Amino acid sequence: MHRIYEWFRTHRFVVDLTVACLLWLGLAFFPSTEMGVTVVFATLLIAPLAWRRTRPVLAGSIIAATAILQWAFAVTPMPADLAVILVVYALAAFGPRWASLSGLGLALIGGILLVTRYYLYLGLDESTFSVASLPYAVILVMLVWFLVLFSWTFGDLTRTRRLREQALEDRAQRLEIEQQQERALAANDERAHIAREMHDIVAHSLSVIITQADGGRYAAEQDPKIATSTLQTIADTGRNSLREMRRLLGVLRGDEEASTRPLPGLADLDELLLGFRSAGLTTEFVTEGQPRRQLPAGAELTAYRVIQEALTNVLKHAGPKAHSRVSLLWQSRGLQIVVLDDGRGAAADPPSGGGGNGLRGMSERVRLYDGTLDAKPQTGGGFQVDAFIPYTEA
Repeated sequence: MHRIYEWFRTHRFVVDLTVACLLWLGLAFFPSTEMGVTVVFATLLIAPLAWRRTRPVLAGSIIAATAILQWAFAVTPMPADLAVILVVYALAAFGPRWASLSGLGLALIGGILLVTRYYLYLGLDESTFSVASLPYAVILVMLVWFLVLFSWTFGDLTRTRRLREQALEDRAQRLEIEQQQERALAANDERAHIAREMHDIVAHSLSVIITQADGGRYAAEQDPKIATSTLQTIADTGRNSLREMRRLLGVLRGDEEASTRPLPGLADLDELLLGFRSAGLTTEFVTEGQPRRQLPAGAELTAYRVIQEALTNVLKHAGPKAHSRVSLLWQSRGLQIVVLDDGRGAAADPPSGGGGNGLRGMSERVRLYDGTLDAKPQTGGGFQVDAFIPYTEA
């Protein structure tokens, strides 16, 4: 049934043309003394009904003009005059408001003209017309007006229902568009998040690998054992990075096993610092205070990545024999992270002490959790990264 209704709704002209043809076959050949004139006027009254829904104003104008000509030329009233009632409904249901009201007014006036013409057709001219026949004329006018008003009211209700359905369809379409936009924004946010993760993983691992490879190449000439341990550090770093890359790719593929693995957090800092120490960076780790409550998982990941990025930049820019210090200061409002080094990174490349892109990535991560980040060179040398992450959710 739904398909049939949908076909009728989308093929309005075909349906209306079929109905108009059936009405013409049933009403145009009504027996009359003026058969040719009757067929012509019946055709002019019924044919425009084929456009009663697609072009209601045009159809109504043609039918109204035909009805006026029928009255002016004293053409006998005929069954095809029912087209006036049908076009009044069409104007009320599918035409603009001004056309609907104009059609109603013309139809009410036409009812009076039809009754007068009906009386003349019966031979009740001025010589035979009397006051006694007046109530019958009034009854006929009221009957015609009742049909006109009923048709217009039914059409207006149809118009109201159609507009309401159209409003609901428009609303559903807007909601669908909004959902698509929300999905697109969510996808963009996820891509940005994965891009930050990829940057942190690749930048950290490649920095360690390059540093170790350069150091091992020079140290191998003096002590081959150092080269062996350096290669072991490179291999461990590569394996860890590959594991993290696989986890991110698993998230992209929708792999449940990969997507449900725990993300690194503050509990994994010892392993992270161990990797930097094995890469030759002397790192001190200090924790002060007690957390008032646990940070969200995403905030812990942000803290982990900030420390990782800051130490990676120290490894890249601070130079040999640099020392670093990582401090976690638990406060009443959240976690303060301070990463200090005494190297030459600030003097050698001031903007990149935190790395241009890396610094922006850290700042974006921290702002996502309503935090703040400040990275600046120190007066006596070295560089400091200071970040604060509150307890609140993102």
